[in-house]
Amino acid sequence: MSRIKRLVDKLDLEPHPEGGYFKEMYRSDEKIEGEGEFPAGRSFGTSIYFLLEGTDRSKFHRIKSDEIWHFYEGSSATIHIIHSDGFYETLYLGSDLDSGYQFQHVVPAHSWFGVSVDQPDGYLLAGCTVAPGFDFGDFEMGDAYKLKQAFPEHESIIEKLT
Repeated sequence: MSRIKRLVDKLDLEPHPEGGYFKEMYRSDEKIEGEGEFPAGRSFGTSIYFLLEGTDRSKFHRIKSDEIWHFYEGSSATIHIIHSDGFYETLYLGSDLDSGYQFQHVVPAHSWFGVSVDQPDGYLLAGCTVAPGFDFGDFEMGDAYKLKQAFPEHESIIEKLT
């Protein structure tokens, strides 16, 4: 049995709408009382396992919360971010600290982002922690046409991740 299949089976992962596999591991019992842009009843925080095979992509999407990515095993990955002001940034997630990779990175709330695995024949097992907690009501998949209209200077990466 391949390592990927073992991880999917042992961690009880399911297909994720943006690509790859996931499983929610934590949702805080504590809830927000309804301040700011988050409604009452939102969990303080959530976390998931997230697995991408080498040719999978986490497609451009955005949420209303900060999201922390944690590297667990497999290939390194590149997090592609288009900030709301149009600034494009890449963050390198992995264990090769001497090459500029980090075990954790924060994707700011409201940023468009996607993730690509650096080795096409590899995989990435990561964790994602969201605070305030993730809710699919906040999840917005990127539309290629709208993103290219808003950020024409980033057309090539938008085409790869939508």
